[in-house]
Amino acid sequence: RRPKRIKGRHHQQGVSQRSPQIPAAAPEDALAHFARRLALETDCADVHQAMLLGGGTPPDFVLLDVRGPAAYARSHVPGALNLPHSQITAEKLAEWPEDTLFVVYCAGPHCNGADRAALKLSSLGRRVKVMLGGMTGWADEGFAFVSGEVPGSVQDSRGLRHQAA
Repeated sequence: RRPKRIKGRHHQQGVSQRSPQIPAAAPEDALAHFARRLALETDCADVHQAMLLGGGTPPDFVLLDVRGPAAYARSHVPGALNLPHSQITAEKLAEWPEDTLFVVYCAGPHCNGADRAALKLSSLGRRVKVMLGGMTGWADEGFAFVSGEVPGSVQDSRGLRHQAA
């Protein structure tokens, strides 16, 4: 039979239009799941707010842009240091105390550089969170970027262009 188009969906005659029901997780399972996610991830708005409260730079974490130096110089999140994921080593991390929290980001959801950096940092015994969305997420929030080889700060970026290069 030829499929009929009904309310934007294709279906065969005689096939139920109801989608299968997937039961919700028990509250304790949902609690464990979302607590685990929040222990490993943060979002751009939370990072931005923390930096505003910290006087324009991260107050209690190190924000790492893990893209290459050319991409960082073109445009980056204010306050971020550039350390490409492929260059993360125990020697480079020795600059920071062992209990430092690193927040990492890359170009966006299409890039796995932040996950690679998080894997490397955690394998070296370091605490780490991924900033969801990366550069794309930062732009989607309407936050400004800075350019050049210096980190800058959120306060310095007010009034600057709100798009990634």
